[in-house]
Amino acid sequence: MSTTADPLAALAALPGVADSVDAVRDAVDRVYGHRVMRRRSNEVTSEAALRGARGSAALAGADWALEELRRRSDFGSEGEPRTVGAALRLTAEAGQLLSVWRQSPLRVLARLHLVAAGGTEVADTVGRPRLAGEPVEEPLIELALPDADEVAGRLDGLARLLLAGSQAPALVTAAVVHGELLALRPFGSYNGLVARAAERIVLVGSGLDPKSICAAEVGHAELGAAAYAEALKGYVSGTPEGMAAWIAQCGRAVELGARESMAVCEALQRGAA
Repeated sequence: MSTTADPLAALAALPGVADSVDAVRDAVDRVYGHRVMRRRSNEVTSEAALRGARGSAALAGADWALEELRRRSDFGSEGEPRTVGAALRLTAEAGQLLSVWRQSPLRVLARLHLVAAGGTEVADTVGRPRLAGEPVEEPLIELALPDADEVAGRLDGLARLLLAGSQAPALVTAAVVHGELLALRPFGSYNGLVARAAERIVLVGSGLDPKSICAAEVGHAELGAAAYAEALKGYVSGTPEGMAAWIAQCGRAVELGARESMAVCEALQRGAA
């Protein structure tokens, strides 16, 4: 990442990033301009939350049909049900943490991990960055794992970067938060779910998507796990091309999430919610 006074703004100046930012803004504006949003935005938000949770869980290895999520009420068992339950809890929790995020991003990340774990892990490993020698379980992410000291330093740097503020578009900030958390995998589990929830918090808190209706998780899942992992390699490389490709991937995901919510609006308008 750039060492300028505003490194996020420097990323926004990379070739192609402005096009991604403009495309995302247009896609989000189209959804917010739909007539259904004037009276039934809460329904769209609820549906986007469910679909976003489904998409995030799919990227963590639990690719369930949407109707299965609607039907099920027990997510406490091992394996995929627990992953889906964690994704649902995180989606519900993310909207409650916006004010805290602006003051202490690391506190929010700890809370997100606590919510994801849901009492299923040893208490002293939940809600804190991993220590030296502690294992990490993270489906689909096979990149080299930074050691605990590097994790601590980079998390602190990320928090300071966010608290300092930036002129960068929300998409760029959200992509960096998402990519950094996936690269670091700071917790022993649920890092992907936490990273995607943090991306959602940035997009909502920035004002780009204040009603949380353009679920990027939907788009990431639609683009596929292979494309997701490949784009993440670009972020981890730190090259301008790799960083721009990751931001573009995140932008396309938001666009697809917006398209999904546009379809929800159309269905509500037809009375076929």
